[in-house]
Amino acid sequence: MNDVPTVTLNNGVQMPQLGLGVWQAKDGEEVESAVLAALEVGYRLIDTAAVYGNETGVGRAIAKSGVPRDELFVTTKLWNSDQGYDKTLDAFDKSLTRLGLDYIDLYLIHWPVPAAGKMVETWRAFEQLYSDKKVRAIGVCNFTPQHLELLMHDTAVVPAVNQVELHPRFTQQETRDFCKAHGIQVESWSPIGGGGGDLLSEPLLKEIGDKYGKSPAQTVIRWHLQNELVVIPKSTHSARIAENFDVFDFELSDDDMSAMRSLDTKSRVGADPDTMNAGVPLGLAQFAHKLGLVKWRK
Repeated sequence: MNDVPTVTLNNGVQMPQLGLGVWQAKDGEEVESAVLAALEVGYRLIDTAAVYGNETGVGRAIAKSGVPRDELFVTTKLWNSDQGYDKTLDAFDKSLTRLGLDYIDLYLIHWPVPAAGKMVETWRAFEQLYSDKKVRAIGVCNFTPQHLELLMHDTAVVPAVNQVELHPRFTQQETRDFCKAHGIQVESWSPIGGGGGDLLSEPLLKEIGDKYGKSPAQTVIRWHLQNELVVIPKSTHSARIAENFDVFDFELSDDDMSAMRSLDTKSRVGADPDTMNAGVPLGLAQFAHKLGLVKWRK
């Protein structure tokens, strides 16, 4: 997959370590242009979700790109209000139709929603989709070790991926350690600070980046890669998309990696997985407001 390294998931599937996230990208021209720009640069992992409202645009861009399907790794997610065995299967079929694909590479439960009590039956539907070869791998988002323990206690397939908020200010070490012990790949959303706003203004990141002729954003993306994380920075601007991809010609030193540990404040930007409610399907603006997130760095 061009210059992008891959990680091997616990079922043997290869997943690109760097991809494009499309949260907040408007369906239609905006998301299509972003995905096409990313694929032209060399990205092969595209991460969307039903609640983003842009699966149709992502699918159109994939069709227009001419990139062979087997070179792509497409992720989408099940929204909270669609949890439950039958509703999950129906929601998956709708996502597949919107994307215009025959299968999904990675399907994720978007939030655990423990108060709803549907986590296990939802996962059993995921297991069925996996058994039917409609998905190449199944996983979760925003699961804590406690959520993962509950899920794995009553189901057969260990999640391949846990996508969580993760950046230098919120390194999620406990969750990462748990996932590593159980063969679950950690994937970072909000990887360059997202709603944190001023992470990229940290003097330390500029100082480190300047040594390599790289921006603070590139420095942070490199930090994710060297921490063996899958990382999906978001942008709708072609120049930024290209910049975020230009991170394979340098390597942070051990001293740099050590210095960046000082940025961890253990404070999340997004919602708390224990209190995120099932709710109803949310539009893009309402979803952003619900999580209290500001716009990412475009």
